[in-house]
Amino acid sequence: MFSLEITCPPGQLDLLIAELWEQGCAGISELDNHSVRAFFEDTADRDFLEQRYPGAIARIEEDRDWVQSARDLLQPLEVGRRFFLVPEWRDDPAPPGRFRIMVNPGLAFGTGVHETTQLAIEALEDYSKPGMTVVDIGTGSGILAEAAELLGAGKVFACDIDPSAIEIARRRIGRCFAGSANAVRPRIADLVLANISPEAIIELAPDLLGCLRPGGILLASGFETNEVDLIQAALPRAREIRRKGNWALAVIYAPWPIRYS
Repeated sequence: MFSLEITCPPGQLDLLIAELWEQGCAGISELDNHSVRAFFEDTADRDFLEQRYPGAIARIEEDRDWVQSARDLLQPLEVGRRFFLVPEWRDDPAPPGRFRIMVNPGLAFGTGVHETTQLAIEALEDYSKPGMTVVDIGTGSGILAEAAELLGAGKVFACDIDPSAIEIARRRIGRCFAGSANAVRPRIADLVLANISPEAIIELAPDLLGCLRPGGILLASGFETNEVDLIQAALPRAREIRRKGNWALAVIYAPWPIRYS
């Protein structure tokens, strides 16, 4: 058994974790907001992994059940006022008044553990209304799309550019397709979710707003608190900025069209 300590760019931690599971790691320990220690069996291709993750610090580890250790770290989690997120290998029932959502950390971005996902779920509870049309851009594992459905959205559409994410999200929500915000019909949504990287939010800002009906709401997350000004420069002024740990979420209202008399 050996481990690699790997550092990633800000905002990419969940993507790194999902990739490491796909690479066959036996367990993952989050060290901070931008680094992990990933554990591998001796049969893993160490040379390949060290080339794929340059700068990673290798260490020989004691022999133990790292799969079970990793699973033990992920416990059921109450998020917001209405949700109960449970690893797929557990059968814990949801407390009264909460929706139960099953999560798997090894499949795609979005386990609910990360602060950005929690911020998005909490904001969705406050800003979604029954019957709304909701679009989830960069849906990952589809947790936010499923949460929107459970809260009573009339229609929920989800999209992602990762084929594996699409396959996984379709198990939660039928209206899931390949593509990004520019693949969504203009002005279809009352509410848009975008829990993606700050670079993607900035690049897709016109498309994210273009999905919204006038006066619709964009919930943008996936960026750190020190990146709020960058996000604000790319979008209309936020109605609200929410923070959890080092992460932030912006609530943006789409501008109403200007009318000329």
